[in-house]
Amino acid sequence: MSRLLRNPIVLGVLAILLLILLVSTVSIVPETKQAVIVRFGEPVRVINSYQDGAGYGYGGAGLVARIPFVEQIHWIDKRVLSLEMDNQPVLSTDQLRLEVDAFARFRIRDPLRMYVASRTEENLVNQLKPILASALRNEFGRRPSAALLTPERGQMMDNIKNALNRVAHQYGAEIVDVRIKRADLPTGTPLDNTYERMRTARQQVAASIEAEGNRQAQVIRAEADAEAAAIYAGAFNRDPEFYDFYRAMQSYRISFLGTQANGQRGRSSVILSPNNDYLRQFRGGR
Repeated sequence: MSRLLRNPIVLGVLAILLLILLVSTVSIVPETKQAVIVRFGEPVRVINSYQDGAGYGYGGAGLVARIPFVEQIHWIDKRVLSLEMDNQPVLSTDQLRLEVDAFARFRIRDPLRMYVASRTEENLVNQLKPILASALRNEFGRRPSAALLTPERGQMMDNIKNALNRVAHQYGAEIVDVRIKRADLPTGTPLDNTYERMRTARQQVAASIEAEGNRQAQVIRAEADAEAAAIYAGAFNRDPEFYDFYRAMQSYRISFLGTQANGQRGRSSVILSPNNDYLRQFRGGR
């Protein structure tokens, strides 16, 4: 026996066996991980589970012991994880089809329940993705597309978060936040049709504004003509002879001097009999 213990090969094998036994017995749980101890496929306890308000160094991380070759450690992330969803088609109440890119942030609060329901974070993400897509479609189906550009967007995100949280709790997870990265019209014919509808709607609005402007212009012009006619009538009634003289002078200026509407003077020739009634003002109004 003593000869075997002095054999370097035997000592090396023993050292390796002891190292394997030590590694199978003692493990280091980092601060960023939660450890689920599994015995013959059944979870028996959790180490360093997430706790609200617990800082680093207060959650049970560090060296832990387990029964070698009987108990295994299943690692679950303790940090906030991400769920990405790209190009999800949704339909708003105004029958506008959009392609939405969204994401959710979640944390695993109950690693034991999460292990039983999903085993891994990847499986959990795959299970939550269709729930997020369904919540998006339901929320967009109750609102017009323009709601994304109003403060109502925040309420939409809260509703989607609450709907996703109700399912996430069944998997031991908590949804921290939900956000929409992008919401665009689909390319191709749907996008062209939407642009055409928008163009037609704007043209209808422009035509309505133009028609209203023309109506108001006619009303203003009619009111101005009526006011001018009233002024002329008032002037005529106050001094008919002066008014007749003034109008005759205006007519002579235009006829004889060729004064045009733009104020420029032209040339004109007029041949009339001296007894013509048009020239009565030259005869003293007789």
